[in-house]
Amino acid sequence: MVRYRGRPDDDVAFVGGIDLCHGRNDDAHHLGDPEAVAVDQRYGPRPAWHDLQMEIRGPVIGDLVETFRERWEDPLPLGRGPWRRHLAKAVAQPVRPSPLPLALEDPGEIGPHAVQVLRTYPAKRPPSPFAPSGERSIARAYMNAFGRARRLIYVEDQYLWSFDAARALGEALRREPELLLVVVVPKYPDDDGRIVGPPNRIGQLRVIKYLQDIAGPRLAVYDLEVGMWPVYVHAKVCIIDDVWMTVGSDNFNRRSWTHDSEISCAILDDTKDAREPTDPAGRGDGARVLARSTRLALWHEHLGGVDVAVDPVEGFAMMRASADALDAWHESGQVGARPPGRLRNHRPTPVPMAARPLSRAFYRFMSDPDGRPWARRLRRCY
Repeated sequence: MVRYRGRPDDDVAFVGGIDLCHGRNDDAHHLGDPEAVAVDQRYGPRPAWHDLQMEIRGPVIGDLVETFRERWEDPLPLGRGPWRRHLAKAVAQPVRPSPLPLALEDPGEIGPHAVQVLRTYPAKRPPSPFAPSGERSIARAYMNAFGRARRLIYVEDQYLWSFDAARALGEALRREPELLLVVVVPKYPDDDGRIVGPPNRIGQLRVIKYLQDIAGPRLAVYDLEVGMWPVYVHAKVCIIDDVWMTVGSDNFNRRSWTHDSEISCAILDDTKDAREPTDPAGRGDGARVLARSTRLALWHEHLGGVDVAVDPVEGFAMMRASADALDAWHESGQVGARPPGRLRNHRPTPVPMAARPLSRAFYRFMSDPDGRPWARRLRRCY
């Protein structure tokens, strides 16, 4: 976030999955960051990285500033627990943060987009004063949005581990017999070793099977490759019926929805899209320019630059045909010209039977912990 004293309309913030660190400096060509970071060796020496970020201006800057300010000014110590206190002391970290300057004026309205800031905070002890029982507005927003979906739910996600998210998606798929679900995930976890790999896969395998049993051919789960290398998908985006969309730091796992500190923005564009179908969901909402244009831009990239049909049903068929063709080319021993596109049908490696009990326990308590208060865990609500 960059703020200008006396010039609030120049203020700008960025929300999304892109971290300010090595390994993230990639673009739509997916050649990877020259300053690479180590992930699973199957991504190669310079891993390609797919991500998404939003540039935000206008009055929502004030909400983002408030989120930063309330966490910065949390009166609780920076280091909690003996191990964290030891680390803080070792690096000479202060016990309390320095005071922030006075708040600046919020920017005025600037465009046709309504933006809602969504967050996750865990239920901590001692509690944070700004979220005594935690906050799970990200999870609740998804639940509400899935409840209105009729034609298409499109997700790009790093994990797709949450069975609660799978239940909500499954309810939508049962309720709406024409609803399509497309998910793009990494081909391999970033760490797929013998110890960490099985817990990282077991939750996703369970979610995919659950959704396949409900949706059948209406479900498509893909990963990406450029040339002969897979692309690590770090994006966190969801687009529903070309109307509602969200971009942020959260993933479709219980950790992101309950345990970690996350921030995302849900966007509703006032500008309706005139391209057919003008109202794919049939609710009278009408397709919106930002949601539809974002989906088409991502699908255009994933299809290797091919022009994408605006209609979600036709686009769904194009993506499936592209992934099937690329899979068949690999299975043939790469005979002939490589088909266009970057989509591969996602087939995660099964977890061996002997490793499943320990993997489930590690996944439940370490990879994907639950940060909700116990009362909400028992009621299975957010």
